[in-house]
Amino acid sequence: MNADGKKVLVVGTGISGIAASELLVEKGVDTILYDSNEKLCEADIRARSEKLKNIPVILGQLSQDLMEQCSIAVLSPGVPIDLPLVGSLRERGVEIWGEIELAYRYARGRMAAITGTNGKTTTTALAGEILKSHYADVKVVGNIGIPYTSMALQMTDDTVTAAEISSFQLETAHTFCPDVSAILNITPDHLNRHHTMECYQSVKKSITKNQKPGHTCVLNYEDDVLREFGAGLSVNVIYFSSARQLERGLFLMDDAIHLADESGVRRVIGVGELNLLGVHNYENVMAAAAVGLAFGVPLEKIIQVLKTFQAVEHRIEYVAEIAGVRYYNDSKATNPDAAIQGIRAMNRPTYLIGGGYDKQSEYGDWIRAFDQKVRKLVLIGDTKEKIAQAAREQGFFDLVLCSSFEEAVSYCLANARSGEAVLLSPACASWDMFKSYEERGRIFKELVRSSVK
Repeated sequence: MNADGKKVLVVGTGISGIAASELLVEKGVDTILYDSNEKLCEADIRARSEKLKNIPVILGQLSQDLMEQCSIAVLSPGVPIDLPLVGSLRERGVEIWGEIELAYRYARGRMAAITGTNGKTTTTALAGEILKSHYADVKVVGNIGIPYTSMALQMTDDTVTAAEISSFQLETAHTFCPDVSAILNITPDHLNRHHTMECYQSVKKSITKNQKPGHTCVLNYEDDVLREFGAGLSVNVIYFSSARQLERGLFLMDDAIHLADESGVRRVIGVGELNLLGVHNYENVMAAAAVGLAFGVPLEKIIQVLKTFQAVEHRIEYVAEIAGVRYYNDSKATNPDAAIQGIRAMNRPTYLIGGGYDKQSEYGDWIRAFDQKVRKLVLIGDTKEKIAQAAREQGFFDLVLCSSFEEAVSYCLANARSGEAVLLSPACASWDMFKSYEERGRIFKELVRSSVK
């Protein structure tokens, strides 16, 4: 069942809400676009899409009468499911969908859906390139920045889709069923939204809930939760490991990725042939390769893509070398575990810019991972005092607290010396100072590059 013939309330006027509204309007569905922020400008919202000119746009308070008129509410990923508004809608019998669920009900073809705490964007982008090497019609959508709803109506039975799926999106997915799913890892994140690790893990695992025998799930063997989870699945499981040789699956050994299957063990590619840094990225490569294999892409084509693929923007992205100092943008490291991977990838003394919006994370493991690589920890944002205290508790005192992002970058530009690196890898979300981690990363790159003009 899709939304045809229903009255649908789209909650949230960001990129996902706009794309969901556009899909519904294109299908002739009676649609209302709503945002609780009464300070938004209706004209600005309508100006973002010609398709929205004839639908109601409501800001601020939503009346009970209007709630009762709706059959379905489509929540944008940033809308928590425990809001009083969502509870009121449920009490009135309104079905609660997410943008992913809406898109899935209209989309066609086959899908690979990739989730996990870290590495989703790189793995999805790489999986997309691998699929493009073998299939004529491939879409890459989801949390990667292209709403699934913006592409759903363009899909045919021959389409193959790679989708990055977040835990926020999985909360409101019901019939969503990928042919191939992948869970890369599960480490503490978004606990301000999910509240407990048990809840967060359960949401991540739910990407497999509708899969059936004949479908495939790709899992990280080195994640204890996922290894145990895979043992109980009825679908085909492909494991990958960065720490040991597997009887079946992909694994890292002797600085090369290998594949073990019914044909034996084959060397796939040496890590020196990749354009990606760090063990976490080798895990991403193995996961993407597993997705490709599950879709029948020949190994030879996969290898060719692996040799040419470049790091995605904002994930240990090389920015410039200035006076012998290398600058890297890892703004997508919005939690401590992601930031651990960033510092592990550095191979020179590093000025590390960290801090930002507080998601109730703990920073001890991140600081212990500095492993004498961090020359100076340069802190910003809401969490700077919290991180500074955690650093001192771990015996790390080489830190500077800055009042602005510009001050932090300027400090690094002035003090880093030839042979060192400057890494923006905040271990925090960006929302205290920026609209998104993308904006934070772009501004970092602009500040660095403008310093040589």
